[in-house]
Amino acid sequence: MRPIRLPEPPNNSSRVPEIFDGGVYGAIRRAVVIGNGFPGAESQCLGLVRALGLSGRHSLYRVMRPRGGINRWLHWLPVSVHKKLDIFIRQIFGMPLLTKKSGLSHVLEADAKQIAKVARETFDKDGPLLVIASGRDTISVASSIKRFAPENVFVVQIQHPRSRLDRFDLVIAPRHDYYSLTPQAQQQIPWLLRRWITPCEPPGKNVVLTVGALHQADFAALRCAASTWHDELAYLPKPLLVVNIGGPSSNCRYGVDLAKQLATMLQNVLWSCGSVRISFSRRTPEKISKLLVEEFSTHPKVFIWDGEGPNPHLGHLAWADAFVITADSVSMLSEACSTGKPVYVIGADRCTWKFADFQKSLAEQGVVRPFTDIGKLELLSPQRHCRRCKSGKFGTRCTRVEN
Repeated sequence: MRPIRLPEPPNNSSRVPEIFDGGVYGAIRRAVVIGNGFPGAESQCLGLVRALGLSGRHSLYRVMRPRGGINRWLHWLPVSVHKKLDIFIRQIFGMPLLTKKSGLSHVLEADAKQIAKVARETFDKDGPLLVIASGRDTISVASSIKRFAPENVFVVQIQHPRSRLDRFDLVIAPRHDYYSLTPQAQQQIPWLLRRWITPCEPPGKNVVLTVGALHQADFAALRCAASTWHDELAYLPKPLLVVNIGGPSSNCRYGVDLAKQLATMLQNVLWSCGSVRISFSRRTPEKISKLLVEEFSTHPKVFIWDGEGPNPHLGHLAWADAFVITADSVSMLSEACSTGKPVYVIGADRCTWKFADFQKSLAEQGVVRPFTDIGKLELLSPQRHCRRCKSGKFGTRCTRVEN
């Protein structure tokens, strides 16, 4: 069995990052994460917490809005207005807006005034409070915390807040969020609408641009996952191909037609794979998952995770030899690309607007390829080289640590 080899951590990885060693924010030793209940957004916050060496020294709060029933059509409202409307309807009709429990009751709801008060009262003892938020619903809470305690907090907003970036100390946004400013995008926008499409100006000094999404799949997480999933994944026939299916979105539309295309392509490459593991996300439509389950559930090489039991996602990232991922998920693509293994995308031609620009960026950097029958040639390749030293084939790791 070929042992798994993961990238070595940098020297002195246990130290707090250099940016926290001195200066105004040199005393930062704690963080508050403001989430919105969606794994993709909160994972970015927690990924930054891990990268800053603050794991175990952070608290998680969430911005809650009514869910279920007709609330799905009210997400365009500001959170505060949505909550007031829910209370009003409840008082009038004696019942909520068909609200269902979100399963997040064990997490405290984010209260900007309370968090700011704690930051002020504990400043002398614990130093500045780092506040990390992600998602549209968290913008007002994070900016309010900064307004209530400007000298006691450092606020980082992940994902572009669309306006008034000066409300935050730092904004971390993907490059494709600025696609609207490119000549190609300007040609697609009617002249009368251009002033309403955000962002309206280039990134300022407090903006950090990334190619993809922040995530938690760093070297430590993958090493831990490799150990946790060793008994289940280590002995599978190689190469192991992991297929991650997301779900259609407004800027990446697809349906059963893409699922049929994927099924055909997988059938064509199965002979070159030792094992295949397929996972669906919460956004995957039932008709897509049902088609793939019917196609592969009885195939001896294929295992389909049914959503029951522990999520094998990190284990897949650690043990896979290659990935096939639907183009709709920025998070899944970002995680897979960070492993340095071959990543194949299906459905990139369905993406529009800034998501098409994201796919183009990944392809130009050589970290993804479209999933076609030629992908089987890469999976069979016995030679592996390091992408960092610009040698060998795309998306593979160095022969000095593997094979």
